[in-house]
Amino acid sequence: MDTKNVVAAISLSVAVIVFYSLFFMPEPSQRTQSISEKNKIEKNSDAPTLEQKDIISEMSRDEALDQNKRINFENDNIKGSISLKGAVIDDLTFKKYNTELDSNENVTLLNPRNIKDGYFIESGFVTSSKNIDIPNSESLWSLENNNNLTQETPIKLSWSNKQGITFEKEISLDNQFLFTIKQKIVNLTDKKFDFYSYGQIIRNKKPEGLSNFYILHEGMLAALDGELIEQDYDDIEEEKFSRKASNGWFGIGDKYWISSIVPPRNREFKTTFDYKNKFRANYISTQPVELSGNSFVEDKMQIIIAAKRVDVVDGYAEKLNIDKFDLVIDWGFLYFITKPLFYGIDYFFKLLGNYGLAIIAITICIRLVFFPLANFSFRSMAKMKVLQPEMIRLKELHKDDKMKLQQEMMALYKKEKINPMSGCLPILVQIPVFFALYKVLFVTIEMRQMPFYGWIEDLSERDPTSIFNLFGLLPYDVPSFLVIGAWPIAMGVSMWIQQKLNPAPTDAMQAKIFMFFPLFLTVILAPFPAGLVIYWTINNILTMAQQLFIMKRTTTKTQT
Repeated sequence: MDTKNVVAAISLSVAVIVFYSLFFMPEPSQRTQSISEKNKIEKNSDAPTLEQKDIISEMSRDEALDQNKRINFENDNIKGSISLKGAVIDDLTFKKYNTELDSNENVTLLNPRNIKDGYFIESGFVTSSKNIDIPNSESLWSLENNNNLTQETPIKLSWSNKQGITFEKEISLDNQFLFTIKQKIVNLTDKKFDFYSYGQIIRNKKPEGLSNFYILHEGMLAALDGELIEQDYDDIEEEKFSRKASNGWFGIGDKYWISSIVPPRNREFKTTFDYKNKFRANYISTQPVELSGNSFVEDKMQIIIAAKRVDVVDGYAEKLNIDKFDLVIDWGFLYFITKPLFYGIDYFFKLLGNYGLAIIAITICIRLVFFPLANFSFRSMAKMKVLQPEMIRLKELHKDDKMKLQQEMMALYKKEKINPMSGCLPILVQIPVFFALYKVLFVTIEMRQMPFYGWIEDLSERDPTSIFNLFGLLPYDVPSFLVIGAWPIAMGVSMWIQQKLNPAPTDAMQAKIFMFFPLFLTVILAPFPAGLVIYWTINNILTMAQQLFIMKRTTTKTQT
């Protein structure tokens, strides 16, 4: 692509981001509620609060797990355990994902509540009545059947108080990441009670390695009555969020992982995100369930603790009819480009067996789609290069009369049927594609730790080589800001060659600035994902081939 147009591309990319921030970013009133509105919600709700205090200890994770009797669970994707103390899901590991590329240690997401990295999910019932006991985080539940939870064998837990009321949980697990909890309260007395169902996700502290980057949301999120809500950790530390709804889901999302709860359907509940020495995302029903004497009540909630694979979240969204659950993956405001682009790359991956080759294949497809537009642009640019001597002559002739120079240049463009802005057209249409590809590489777990060939072992990370140690031939590491790999250099070289194919700026100062621009972009894009740099390099090569062909044809026609 024309170096001048690259400058325009970067400027326009910034403009896109600013434009989105100004016109599409939700207003503060949409993202958080006013204090008066929240107070109104709290005041008008008869539901009891879910306040609790936990003591954080210095013990290790293994020590915390050994403190309580547990029920193990496992399928092809996850493994972990449920503590009988509190009946909480507080131990979960993803079997197919490692913490690091060169590590055999699996990613662990959930941890017991009483350690620093505590991250767990609990559910149950609360009541406004003060004369009955209900199970809490200290309650020891009894196991009534299987010792292990599998997709074939659900488990049943129970807890009874001294007043003659029994609380039961039936927990089942599918073959992926879904826990279904059927809750039941059996009243063996002749008295009437009111109960409120709840579920909550508690995280003791912010996760390590937060991106803190505009391109990705990490933190609290929900879809309540069709509205997507995103709250960063910093937002919740400053101000609590509460919202009533009749349908929806909520959760805490990391870059690649999601912990979420789907409350009982078609029953009004209040969702709250808050921070009081720990982060909480919870729901509580706003209307009580009335439990008459010698009767029982039941409800069902769903918990999804998943790797954010596209097929998984889309599958649950469709199968369970969970509105907007596919948006746990942060596709961004260009989702109508980002998601189809991912599907295209994934299609070629299944065909070719390598995501790097898939990126190259999708690059070729994009070039084919924009082929007619590029042809028009390159024909104009080729004519402008042929007319370069005449343009220099006019500039020298009318150097003291800018108005006359402009008139003569426009007359020349009109005579030769050249549109001087045509070179920007391919850039304008490729900016969203470039941004969308960056998004895909950055947020999709499918790209995580996926290799190309040679030294590229993870397409979602930067090229790890550096010219400053001769790409690993010299036995020392270089500082991160000096890691300028082979693929970024190849991209810079392709841009420099491409620059030579385009008409040089008539202004001497501009010419000097543009001469250094390939080097500048090489340094700037070196930290970007290797897959994105590969895309840009291959795109440059294809563009040059197309441009050389058109220039040759245009020059031949002009000479004849």
